[in-house]
Amino acid sequence: MIILGLDPSLACTGWGVIRAEGARISHVGNGQIKTDPGAPMTERLAALQNGLATVIAEYRPARAAAEEIFVNKNPQTTLKLAQARGAVLSACGAAGVPVNEHAARLVKKAVTGTGGAEKVQVAAMVKVLLPGIAISGNDAADALAVAIADAHLTPGT
Repeated sequence: MIILGLDPSLACTGWGVIRAEGARISHVGNGQIKTDPGAPMTERLAALQNGLATVIAEYRPARAAAEEIFVNKNPQTTLKLAQARGAVLSACGAAGVPVNEHAARLVKKAVTGTGGAEKVQVAAMVKVLLPGIAISGNDAADALAVAIADAHLTPGT
């Protein structure tokens, strides 16, 4: 089964694709969709949606997974995150790709063994679980972690 992991944000949305066969996982692809910070919000959201639609068309995932939304101290940051997440989920919906959502602590625990792991620990464990891969950046590492967690938390569905 091909699983697409997502780490949505307005500036840079990470994506990671893995193949899950029972308890075995392997890397298929990963990358980042960056938007122009000077562009109008509508163009940035369209860029995210179109970029992810291209990824979905190329890899044809059976399902996708994303972290549940969290509230930042800055309400504007939370709003922008929610808008970016909406564009990403819309791309999945338009392609008929179901999306599982997992709490960030649960993703960290599934990948590292502890729900309080730092980003560096998560990225290091992703490299251990998917040896030899080149990760396209921190957002792609987070997306791969979401995909790996989804494979463990929702096997075979």
